[in-house]
Amino acid sequence: MKVMLSGGGTGGHIYPALALADVIKEKEPETAFLYVGSFRGVEKNIVPKTGIPFKQLHVQGFKRSLSLDNFKTVWLFLKAVKQAKNIIKDFQPDVVVGTGGYVSGAVLKAAQELHIPTVIHEQNSVAGVTNKFLAKGATKIGIAFPDAEAFFPAGKTELIGNPRAQEVAKMQSDFSWQTYGLSDDKKTLLIFGGSQGAPAINLATLEAIPAFNKRDYQVVLVAGPKRIDNFMRMLDEQGKTLSANIKVLPYIDNMPAVMQKASVLVSRAGATSIAELTALGLPSILVPSPFVTGDHQTKNAKSLVDAGAALSIKEPDLNGESLVKAADALLTNDAQAKAMEGQSKKVGIRDAGDRFYHLIKEVID
Repeated sequence: MKVMLSGGGTGGHIYPALALADVIKEKEPETAFLYVGSFRGVEKNIVPKTGIPFKQLHVQGFKRSLSLDNFKTVWLFLKAVKQAKNIIKDFQPDVVVGTGGYVSGAVLKAAQELHIPTVIHEQNSVAGVTNKFLAKGATKIGIAFPDAEAFFPAGKTELIGNPRAQEVAKMQSDFSWQTYGLSDDKKTLLIFGGSQGAPAINLATLEAIPAFNKRDYQVVLVAGPKRIDNFMRMLDEQGKTLSANIKVLPYIDNMPAVMQKASVLVSRAGATSIAELTALGLPSILVPSPFVTGDHQTKNAKSLVDAGAALSIKEPDLNGESLVKAADALLTNDAQAKAMEGQSKKVGIRDAGDRFYHLIKEVID
């Protein structure tokens, strides 16, 4: 089997494609892969490290305001479609899989015009621009949230989840909180606003420090490599100190392993974060980012809240008091935390990678 993968711009588009590749390799080791990404996205730093052959196209997104740059966007897209056709003719894939981002738009459009089977994957509850554009010509569409079905042609979608969930569910963690001078015998609140941190979450945590200092549970804030210095400076300026049960870190590179040892997670509501935490059945306090297309993180979070699998705080309502209140509700109430853990596991699709694989085999056979 020959599989061409395309997804770019952010890790949320890239990691599902790579997780799918790992599942396919397990089931059909002789499968040949080719990943087509962009020159601008982070995929250029991530994909080559996996050993999957990698090619790049020049693409860019549309400006939301009237701009001459949008003419360049269209020109680059048409040029990229033409280049993608040459790549496809050379590789001759059995299927082309797109996981989002502008580059996948060009690659899958080219595949559709060449009558190659295409499968797109939508990670969020609100469909992205590229996937909506490709939907009519797609052979099949895999979705991670039931709500996403409304954005696509009837009969084309299948609920498969996010393959990142299966990848995380299979991981075995030997992480110890003693690594950071904490105890493995205490409940731990892990606060993680993404790989770069989140200013609003950092500020709310800063405000909550006096209350967290008095709690029996531990608190770990991942402030972000470029934001930790500012956090520590403000902490000092406000005359606040950290008790022994609180740690502030710039970054954690083995996050899934650390998440397995957390009691409660405070997180944004991106597709990858939700896939990971539901795969682990981890109770969570979600703070959706208001700065994303279609406000999809709010809708992602709502799906978990409605299922009883998470609490959610809108960013305008996020402060030290609301953060501590939500944390206390889960870390001092074993019954509520246990119920949420069960619902989180129920929402999670732990065999998402296998489901994605079977969807692909369905369009080829």
